[in-house]
Amino acid sequence: MPRPRTVPPLLLLLLLLLVAVFATSEVPTSDGGQVYIVYLGHLPSTDADASEPGGFSAVEFAHHGLLNQVLDDGSSASDRILRSYKRSLNGFAAKLSEEEAHKLSGMNGVVSVFPSKTLRPLTTRSWDFLGFPQTPKEELQLEGDVIVGMLDTGVWPDSPSFSDEGFGPPPSRWKGTCHNFTCNNKIIGARSYDLTGSSSESSPLDDAGHGSHTASTVAGMAVANVSFYGLAAGTARGAVPGARLAIYKVCQGEGCSDADILAGFDDAIADGVDVISFSIGSSSPSDYFSDAQAIGSFHAMRRGVLTSAAAGNSGLDGGYVCNVAPWMLSVAASSIDRQFIDKIVLGNGQTIAGSSINTFATITNATLAFPANGSCDPESLVGGTYSYKGKIVLCPPQEGHLNDGSGPLLAGAAGAILVTRAPDVAFTLPLPGLMVTQDNFDQIMAYVNSTSNPVGTIDRTETTTNTQAPVPASFSSPGPNLITTGILKPDLSAPGVDIIASWSPLSSPSDNPNDTRKVQYNIISGTSMACPHASGAAAYVKSFHRDWSPAMIMSALITTATPMDTPGNSNATALKYGAGQLNPTKAHDPGLVYDALEGDYVAMLCAAGYTQKQLALITGSNTTACANSSTTTSPGLAASGGDLNYPTMAASVEPWSNFTVAFPRTVTNVGAAAAVVYDSNVEAADELVVDVSPTRLEFSAQNQKVSFTVIVSGVAMAEGEVRSAAVVWSSNEHEVRSPVVVYAATDDDDDAQQRA
Repeated sequence: MPRPRTVPPLLLLLLLLLVAVFATSEVPTSDGGQVYIVYLGHLPSTDADASEPGGFSAVEFAHHGLLNQVLDDGSSASDRILRSYKRSLNGFAAKLSEEEAHKLSGMNGVVSVFPSKTLRPLTTRSWDFLGFPQTPKEELQLEGDVIVGMLDTGVWPDSPSFSDEGFGPPPSRWKGTCHNFTCNNKIIGARSYDLTGSSSESSPLDDAGHGSHTASTVAGMAVANVSFYGLAAGTARGAVPGARLAIYKVCQGEGCSDADILAGFDDAIADGVDVISFSIGSSSPSDYFSDAQAIGSFHAMRRGVLTSAAAGNSGLDGGYVCNVAPWMLSVAASSIDRQFIDKIVLGNGQTIAGSSINTFATITNATLAFPANGSCDPESLVGGTYSYKGKIVLCPPQEGHLNDGSGPLLAGAAGAILVTRAPDVAFTLPLPGLMVTQDNFDQIMAYVNSTSNPVGTIDRTETTTNTQAPVPASFSSPGPNLITTGILKPDLSAPGVDIIASWSPLSSPSDNPNDTRKVQYNIISGTSMACPHASGAAAYVKSFHRDWSPAMIMSALITTATPMDTPGNSNATALKYGAGQLNPTKAHDPGLVYDALEGDYVAMLCAAGYTQKQLALITGSNTTACANSSTTTSPGLAASGGDLNYPTMAASVEPWSNFTVAFPRTVTNVGAAAAVVYDSNVEAADELVVDVSPTRLEFSAQNQKVSFTVIVSGVAMAEGEVRSAAVVWSSNEHEVRSPVVVYAATDDDDDAQQRA
């Protein structure tokens, strides 16, 4: 079966925003089979490359032996296994029937068996808006020891953002390779995966643009005089321009398969990356050990590698934050203080404003035309008796249909007016046009129906100031966390609206195959754009603190975030934006951190119902015990994850009932080496009572740990109600802010939790 045509990421974002196609699908192979992932947990301490009979490594030999036990159709494991995960974690991807998968799931040594799903790939001004200056020369050498692994659509290495001018050789610990790709001292590794496709030699070159955009946001070199046809002009740069990049192209064709994603994690961890950036997701989360990125990031955490992941783009479609494992950072999208607007001036003088990235010449007094059958699909506009050539076509929304300008472009239209449910996002169209709200579209139609000669003028896009920023992006997937309700997700927000960064000439800026423009830098939106901002900030913190655990880096980013509970965000809560907006400048010196290690996560998983047998396989330790693993006095809190030493505090409570919830926490002094005192301050809503005990923390040495408890109580909440507070620890030099969120779940939340 031929591989489906590549669907580029911005087109995917349009699909996700406009027609709600976030549902994941199971991955078939090129011969029509179904791919499953068989997860076996901890990688045994054997030489993964030692040869066994048949030329297999010891781990591969074990995988083949396990699978052969369930095959009874005359085939062998060699025919079925697509990839053995043998470098950082233990498992394999194979073509299986449902019955074979069921048999495997009940065998000794198997943690889980699940279908490989297809996920989707979900900046000049943005770093300035965050108050994050360009890297001083003296810090570039520190950054050069940091390696960021990008699991994405590949990279376009010829972009100026990926120049290695001034770079020395890669760190000596680096174990990666460059396959079908020429690396340099900036891009020091590149691999590509297509386990379920027909090609055995795929290239890490980026044919979608998405991977180049995210990689340059993390670690792109400073490139002056960048713009998109004059828009967003300035110096494009990443957070850590001195850092190295390792590319793992896990997205091919129409998406990113779990089998390829887990292969990317397996290699990235073993190659020696410090941070993994993962701008890929779905419309809702999955059980941790039926989820490739949760599995991969767990094993990354065990090796000291932080995974930064996009929260998801299903905010307009009833979806939920998708990457929710407590050992990964989940990043929501928010706006910056730059906004792109476009206008149409109607023949009656009325001006309608919308949003778009429209760099075409002004269209003056063109006829406004509504499609004859109400559809702007190409097959409806092209080849009919009515000509749309030279006209501005008015495209109404149609459920299940994508209005991306393709139909008007192919019909020879001068321009198009499209309806959007995301007026805060400026999409790049393949022809002059703008996207307006339904109300504004109705105003345009009222004018059209009032005259026999409706005309309009579409100007080029203008840049304006967004004084309300940062505001959560409409598309950004909100909480609550459907898997572990006591862990607030998303963790924080970062710029994800109208971000300019590097692009690939193999993809048009509008992602439309009939758009022949080629650009080096493009403006796009998504939590995919927010994620690399946080990934870059994590790499920045790592450059100062090589020995910090992933949890310590997460804590530093979360507790120094700028609060977003401002009057301009009165319609949103921490379930939408987490702890607030990323503040990388403060994050490298947070004062206190909330640390958590593998044993802490295992204790949480025990309390959540995972068995001792499962966790022994995952950790590789027969001493893993779940009895009395939690010190909390509330079993419900333990099961929800509320007593994990997390930098935020969240609780789901029963609606219409008074509540009291306790959160035990421990902080580590990473600031002053001498004695230091922190006093607590509570920022609480009137409906919450928050008690902190003790109210003062005294430290006599660096790395000293001190514990405290937060007790939150309140009167009955209505279904769907959210109440927020914050516990702030202050010294003479630092403020360490931990949001507190209590919410009463809705029936929709409960239903979604059951599906997850």
